[in-house]
Amino acid sequence: MFNRILVAIDHSVHSQQVLDEAVSLAKITNGHLMLLHVLSPFDEQYTDPLFLQPTILYPQLQPNNSKYANDWEKLKDNRLKWLRSLCEQVTELGVETEFSQNIGEPSQMICDMARNWEADVIVIGRRGRRGISELLLGSVSNYVLHHAPCSVLTVQGIIDHPDEAVSTAKVEAISQS
Repeated sequence: MFNRILVAIDHSVHSQQVLDEAVSLAKITNGHLMLLHVLSPFDEQYTDPLFLQPTILYPQLQPNNSKYANDWEKLKDNRLKWLRSLCEQVTELGVETEFSQNIGEPSQMICDMARNWEADVIVIGRRGRRGISELLLGSVSNYVLHHAPCSVLTVQGIIDHPDEAVSTAKVEAISQS
Protein backbone atom coordinates (compact mmCIF):
# COMPACT_ATOMS: atom_id res chain seq x y z
CA MET A 1 0.00 0.00 0.00
CA PHE A 2 1.11 3.58 -0.53
CA ASN A 3 1.66 4.85 3.01
CA ARG A 4 4.70 7.06 2.41
CA ILE A 5 4.02 9.36 -0.54
CA LEU A 6 6.77 11.63 -1.85
CA VAL A 7 5.35 14.58 -3.78
CA ALA A 8 7.86 16.28 -6.10
CA ILE A 9 6.71 19.84 -6.83
CA ASP A 10 8.46 22.56 -8.77
CA HIS A 11 6.53 25.81 -8.20
CA SER A 12 4.91 25.66 -11.65
CA VAL A 13 1.17 26.05 -12.24
CA HIS A 14 1.07 22.28 -12.71
CA SER A 15 2.25 21.67 -9.14
CA GLN A 16 -1.22 22.23 -7.69
CA GLN A 17 -2.59 19.41 -9.86
CA VAL A 18 0.24 17.12 -8.70
CA LEU A 19 -0.45 18.03 -5.08
CA ASP A 20 -4.20 17.44 -5.48
CA GLU A 21 -3.57 13.94 -6.86
CA ALA A 22 -1.18 13.15 -4.02
CA VAL A 23 -3.67 14.37 -1.40
CA SER A 24 -6.39 12.20 -2.94
CA LEU A 25 -4.09 9.19 -2.85
CA ALA A 26 -3.10 9.93 0.76
CA LYS A 27 -6.73 10.17 1.84
CA ILE A 28 -7.59 6.84 0.20
CA THR A 29 -4.60 5.02 1.69
CA ASN A 30 -4.37 6.95 4.96
CA GLY A 31 -0.90 7.89 3.77
CA HIS A 32 1.72 10.37 4.92
CA LEU A 33 2.99 13.04 2.48
CA MET A 34 6.47 14.45 2.06
CA LEU A 35 6.41 17.57 -0.12
CA LEU A 36 9.75 17.93 -1.87
CA HIS A 37 10.95 20.98 -3.73
CA VAL A 38 14.41 20.98 -5.27
CA LEU A 39 16.12 24.28 -5.96
CA SER A 40 18.61 24.24 -8.79
CA PRO A 41 21.01 26.96 -9.93
CA PHE A 42 19.52 26.34 -13.38
CA ASP A 43 15.96 27.03 -12.17
CA GLU A 44 13.97 29.25 -14.53
CA GLN A 45 13.63 31.83 -11.74
CA TYR A 46 17.32 32.09 -11.05
CA THR A 47 20.49 31.99 -13.11
CA ASP A 48 23.74 32.23 -11.25
CA PRO A 49 26.44 33.98 -13.29
CA LEU A 50 29.04 31.67 -11.72
CA PHE A 51 27.67 28.98 -14.02
CA LEU A 52 27.88 31.31 -17.02
CA GLN A 53 31.52 32.26 -16.72
CA PRO A 54 32.60 34.72 -19.42
CA THR A 55 34.01 36.67 -16.47
CA ILE A 56 36.95 34.27 -16.20
CA LEU A 57 38.28 35.62 -19.52
CA TYR A 58 37.07 39.17 -18.91
CA PRO A 59 37.43 40.02 -15.18
CA GLN A 60 36.08 43.52 -15.75
CA LEU A 61 32.68 41.90 -16.42
CA GLN A 62 32.66 40.27 -12.96
CA PRO A 63 29.21 40.95 -11.49
CA ASN A 64 28.58 42.03 -7.94
CA ASN A 65 28.23 38.55 -6.41
CA SER A 66 26.52 39.88 -3.29
CA LYS A 67 23.47 40.80 -5.40
CA TYR A 68 23.23 37.26 -6.75
CA ALA A 69 23.79 35.80 -3.30
CA ASN A 70 20.96 37.98 -1.98
CA ASP A 71 18.70 36.94 -4.87
CA TRP A 72 19.50 33.29 -4.15
CA GLU A 73 18.67 33.72 -0.44
CA LYS A 74 15.40 35.49 -1.29
CA LEU A 75 14.47 32.67 -3.67
CA LYS A 76 15.21 30.03 -1.01
CA ASP A 77 13.18 31.94 1.60
CA ASN A 78 10.23 32.50 -0.75
CA ARG A 79 10.13 28.83 -1.74
CA LEU A 80 10.32 27.75 1.92
CA LYS A 81 7.36 30.00 2.74
CA TRP A 82 5.47 28.52 -0.21
CA LEU A 83 6.25 24.95 0.93
CA ARG A 84 5.27 25.73 4.52
CA SER A 85 1.98 27.20 3.29
CA LEU A 86 1.22 24.12 1.16
CA CYS A 87 2.08 21.87 4.08
CA GLU A 88 -0.32 23.76 6.36
CA GLN A 89 -3.12 23.61 3.75
CA VAL A 90 -2.74 19.85 3.32
CA THR A 91 -2.52 19.26 7.07
CA GLU A 92 -5.80 21.16 7.49
CA LEU A 93 -7.36 18.62 5.11
CA GLY A 94 -6.48 15.90 7.60
CA VAL A 95 -3.42 14.47 5.84
CA GLU A 96 -0.19 14.06 7.80
CA THR A 97 2.35 16.16 5.88
CA GLU A 98 5.92 17.34 6.12
CA PHE A 99 8.19 19.11 3.64
CA SER A 100 11.78 19.40 2.51
CA GLN A 101 13.60 21.83 0.26
CA ASN A 102 16.85 20.55 -1.18
CA ILE A 103 19.43 22.09 -3.48
CA GLY A 104 20.84 20.19 -6.43
CA GLU A 105 19.86 18.42 -9.60
CA PRO A 106 16.10 17.67 -9.29
CA SER A 107 16.07 14.22 -10.93
CA GLN A 108 18.71 12.73 -8.68
CA MET A 109 17.50 14.55 -5.56
CA ILE A 110 13.98 13.14 -5.96
CA CYS A 111 15.31 9.58 -6.27
CA ASP A 112 17.70 10.08 -3.35
CA MET A 113 14.92 11.46 -1.15
CA ALA A 114 12.63 8.57 -2.09
CA ARG A 115 15.35 6.12 -1.12
CA ASN A 116 16.36 7.86 2.14
CA TRP A 117 12.77 8.57 3.25
CA GLU A 118 11.73 5.04 2.20
CA ALA A 119 8.85 6.28 0.04
CA ASP A 120 6.31 3.79 -1.27
CA VAL A 121 5.45 5.99 -4.24
CA ILE A 122 6.59 9.22 -5.87
CA VAL A 123 3.96 11.57 -7.30
CA ILE A 124 5.48 13.80 -9.95
CA GLY A 125 4.25 16.04 -12.76
CA ARG A 126 4.95 15.53 -16.42
CA ARG A 127 4.80 18.32 -18.98
CA GLY A 128 4.98 16.07 -22.02
CA ARG A 129 8.15 17.43 -23.57
CA ARG A 130 9.60 15.50 -26.48
CA GLY A 131 12.38 15.70 -28.99
CA ILE A 132 14.66 18.73 -28.87
CA SER A 133 12.66 20.31 -26.05
CA GLU A 134 13.25 17.25 -23.88
CA LEU A 135 16.88 17.03 -24.95
CA LEU A 136 17.60 20.68 -24.10
CA LEU A 137 15.38 21.06 -21.04
CA GLY A 138 15.64 17.50 -19.79
CA SER A 139 12.92 15.35 -18.39
CA VAL A 140 12.89 15.01 -14.65
CA SER A 141 9.91 12.65 -14.74
CA ASN A 142 11.61 10.39 -17.31
CA TYR A 143 14.73 10.10 -15.16
CA VAL A 144 12.67 9.42 -12.04
CA LEU A 145 10.62 6.74 -13.83
CA HIS A 146 13.81 4.89 -14.74
CA HIS A 147 15.79 5.36 -11.52
CA ALA A 148 13.28 5.51 -8.66
CA PRO A 149 13.52 2.91 -5.89
CA CYS A 150 9.70 2.72 -5.70
CA SER A 151 6.54 3.14 -7.76
CA VAL A 152 6.01 6.41 -9.61
CA LEU A 153 2.70 8.12 -10.37
CA THR A 154 3.06 10.73 -13.11
CA VAL A 155 0.44 13.43 -13.43
CA GLN A 156 0.12 14.74 -16.99
CA GLY A 157 0.28 18.52 -17.18
CA ILE A 158 -0.18 21.02 -19.95
CA ILE A 159 1.10 19.59 -23.21
CA ASP A 160 4.22 21.40 -24.45
CA HIS A 161 4.00 20.18 -28.04
CA PRO A 162 1.42 21.83 -30.31
CA ASP A 163 0.81 18.80 -32.57
CA GLU A 164 -0.81 16.88 -29.69
CA ALA A 165 -2.76 19.95 -28.56
CA VAL A 166 -4.26 20.23 -32.05
CA SER A 167 -5.21 16.54 -32.19
CA THR A 168 -6.72 16.77 -28.68
CA ALA A 169 -8.73 19.82 -29.75
CA LYS A 170 -9.99 17.91 -32.83
CA VAL A 171 -11.12 14.98 -30.68
CA GLU A 172 -12.94 17.35 -28.31
CA ALA A 173 -14.61 19.17 -31.23
CA ILE A 174 -15.75 15.88 -32.75
CA SER A 175 -17.10 14.60 -29.45
CA GLN A 176 -19.10 17.81 -28.97
CA SER A 177 -20.75 17.46 -32.40
